[in-house]
Amino acid sequence: MRIDPNTGIIGLIDVQPTFMPGGELAVDGGDTIVPVINALLRRFPHAFATQDWHPPGHGSFASAHPGKSPFETIEAPYGPQTLWPDHGVAGTANAAIHPGIDQTRIELIIRKGFRPAIDSYSAFFENDRTTATGLDGWLRQRGFQRLFLTGLATDYCVGWSAEDALRLGYQVVLIEDACRGIGADTTAAMRARLLTMGCEFVTSAALAA
Repeated sequence: MRIDPNTGIIGLIDVQPTFMPGGELAVDGGDTIVPVINALLRRFPHAFATQDWHPPGHGSFASAHPGKSPFETIEAPYGPQTLWPDHGVAGTANAAIHPGIDQTRIELIIRKGFRPAIDSYSAFFENDRTTATGLDGWLRQRGFQRLFLTGLATDYCVGWSAEDALRLGYQVVLIEDACRGIGADTTAAMRARLLTMGCEFVTSAALAA
């Protein structure tokens, strides 16, 4: 697959230790995407990244709701909200971009989920679906039209980012071996939904050919 350096950009979604083995909300095999992403970064002159960046006591943390446990669901003002273990806490080492990632081509870092009462999965909008992160404006001003997405997790932040990008009119390519999902069923459901929306799925080898 050809990469147009003027209109194509790679996105690293939440490639943070907090989502990797040993982290607070670990995705199985999450650390294995780091070398894949580094190899991809050598193919792209432009890149952006996102970070989960929650204040202590964030409203999406089970610990902020007495009597609730991680992975229970509550009704937030913006709809159903899964409660998570404390993770991606702003300023901590596990909330940083993984130290093994070559950041030399990352031109923009979007920090999301910093509003105490609103969770954020997508790189484009908070979970109220209206509060924008500013990424769309930056991409449009720079002339990017095709997004190649990597990161964690396929069934949540990567998938929601891809959905919003497609709705906003971008071409979206999800690089499957540069992503990992939390659950097999939820990852398969997200993949099926994205396919119906026009998302392309490739492997890193297809881009390196």
